[in-house]
Amino acid sequence: MSFDGSFTHAMVQELSQTLTTGRVSKINQPYANEIVLTVRANSHNYPILLSANPTYARIQVTQIPYVNPPVPTNFTMILRKYLQGAILKDITQVANDRVVHLHFTSRNELGDQQELLLIIEIMARHSNVILVDSASMKILDAIKHVGSDQNRYRLLLPGAQYIMPPKQDLVDPFAGARDDLAATVRDFPNQEVLAHTLQQQYQGLGKDTAAALAAKLHEPGDPVVNFTAFFKGFDAPQPTLDITPKGKTSFIAFPYPTTGTQQTADTLSALLDTYYQDKAERDRVQQQGSVLIRVVRNELKKNRNKLKKLKKTLAETENADEYRIKGEVLTTYLGQVQRGQTEVELANFYDNNQPIKIALSNQLSPNQNAQKYFKRYQKAKNAVSYVNEQLAITQADVDYFSNIMAQIELAAPKDLVDIRLELQQGGYLRDHDHQKKSKKQRRQKISKPDRFTASDGTKISVGKNNLQNDQLSLHTAKRTDIWLHVKDMPGSHVIIHADNPSDETIMEAANLAAYFSKGRESSNVPVDYLPVKRLHKPNGAKPGYVIFTGQHTVYVTPESDLVERLADN
Repeated sequence: MSFDGSFTHAMVQELSQTLTTGRVSKINQPYANEIVLTVRANSHNYPILLSANPTYARIQVTQIPYVNPPVPTNFTMILRKYLQGAILKDITQVANDRVVHLHFTSRNELGDQQELLLIIEIMARHSNVILVDSASMKILDAIKHVGSDQNRYRLLLPGAQYIMPPKQDLVDPFAGARDDLAATVRDFPNQEVLAHTLQQQYQGLGKDTAAALAAKLHEPGDPVVNFTAFFKGFDAPQPTLDITPKGKTSFIAFPYPTTGTQQTADTLSALLDTYYQDKAERDRVQQQGSVLIRVVRNELKKNRNKLKKLKKTLAETENADEYRIKGEVLTTYLGQVQRGQTEVELANFYDNNQPIKIALSNQLSPNQNAQKYFKRYQKAKNAVSYVNEQLAITQADVDYFSNIMAQIELAAPKDLVDIRLELQQGGYLRDHDHQKKSKKQRRQKISKPDRFTASDGTKISVGKNNLQNDQLSLHTAKRTDIWLHVKDMPGSHVIIHADNPSDETIMEAANLAAYFSKGRESSNVPVDYLPVKRLHKPNGAKPGYVIFTGQHTVYVTPESDLVERLADN
C-alpha cells in the first residue's frame, strides 16, 4: 500500500492521541529531505519523522537511529528558532488528502504568543515540509524551495504566501458515500474497473485501497453499509504487514483480502519502521554515500580492466617457446634464407623435422630476423614474473574494493564515516578541505563495532567496515576469543568474547557473520571460525585483510529475526 490519504487519516489519528499537548525538545535534520522533531509527551520522548523523500515520503514516530550532520542546515536553524520548546496543540489532515498540519503555539523573541503550522505534503517527488506563520499564512521556510520557474501555481519560498496544493473535485470518503454508490457498484461488476472508478470519485484512495474497497463493495449486503464499515477500519487500525508468496511486502492499516501471509504491529509507526527499515536506509546510504560509491565503482572498473589486460599479456607469454624455436631454426638454416623474404618454410628439428612457417621482415637480414625472435622470447620470459606479480596485486585490489562495495551495500548511514576515512587514508578519496581538516582527521576516532548478546549471555562484536574490523580483530579482541568470517566472500569480522563458547553461541555468531555479509540473501552460507591468535595480517596488507590457518567451518542460513533478538538481548 502507498501512503495514501486513507492511511494518512489513520496515522493522523494515532499521532494525535499520543503527541497532542507535547513539547518540542529537539529538532534535527539527519538527511537532506527529512526532519526529526522530538516531542516530549506523557513523560516519553517521541521522534517524529517528517520525510519529504521522493520515494518514501511519510509522517510517523520512528525508532530507527539516525546520524546528524556536523553542521545543522539553514532549515534546521529556522525550525529551532521558531519551534524549540513549542507546544504541539493539534495534528490535522486536509480532507482526505496527503497533507498534514502540525499546529504549534510558542513564544516569539518578545515573549508574545504565536501560532505556527508545520505542514508536510506527501506527494511523491513534490513532497515538502513547510513552516508557516498561522496568522499571516506567510512561509517562514521550506525544506525544498520551489520557485516560479518550477511551479507557476504557487511559490514555496520564505516570505511567499502559502497556497494549498491544487484541490481535486473528489468526495472525502470519511464524510460518507456518494448518493450513486449502489448504482456504481451495480454498473461495474468487474472489480478492477470498479476500483479505478472509485479512485476517480473519492479522495485519497491508493491503488491497493481502491481494490480492497471494490472487493468489500462486491460482498453481499447494502453497498453503503459495506462502504461505511470499510472506512471505519481506518479509525480503529490493525497495523498489518502483508507478504505475498513472491516475497513482496506492503503495509496496510488493517487486513485486506490477501493470498499472502500477514504480520501485525503494535502501531502504524512501528509498522512503517519495519517496512522501511531496509528500504529507507538503503536510500539514505545511496544519497549520503554517492561519492564513496562512485569512487569505489571507478576503482573496481579500472582494476578489472587492468586484470583483463594482464591476463591477455600472460596468455601471450605462453608463446615464448615458439619464439625461441623459430629463432633457433632460423639460425640453423641461415643459408637457406634470402634477404627480402616475408616468409620462409623450414624443417623444425624440435618436431620430427615437420615444416614450420616463419614470418620475416623484408627490411632485416636473415640473422637480424633470428635475433628479433630471440629478443621477443627473452621479453616474454621476463614478463612472466612481472605479470604474475601484477596479477596478484590487481586481484587483491579488486577483492578489496569489492569488499568495500559490499560494506556500503550493507551499511547504515552512520557506518559511512569510517568508510570515507579509510578511502581518504588510502589516497583514493581526495579531501578538498585537507588543510583545514587535517588536524581534525588525525583526531577522528573509529566508531565502535555493533554489540550483540548470545542466548547464554556471551558478548559478540561485529565490525561493519575495514577500520572497525582491524581494530576489533587485531587490537580489541583477546587472543583466546573466537573470530568468525564468511568463507570466500566479503563480510564483517565477528568476535565471540569467550575462549570456549557453546555450540549454540557459535551458530548464533555464525548467523551474524552470514547476515552482515554478501551472503545475506543466500542459504547454507559457510562461515569459518578459529581463535584470534591464529589470525595474521601481512605487512602492507590493506585494511580488513587477514590470513589464518586451522579454521573450522559451519553452515548457516541468515535469519533477520535472530539478529534482531540478539541485538535486543
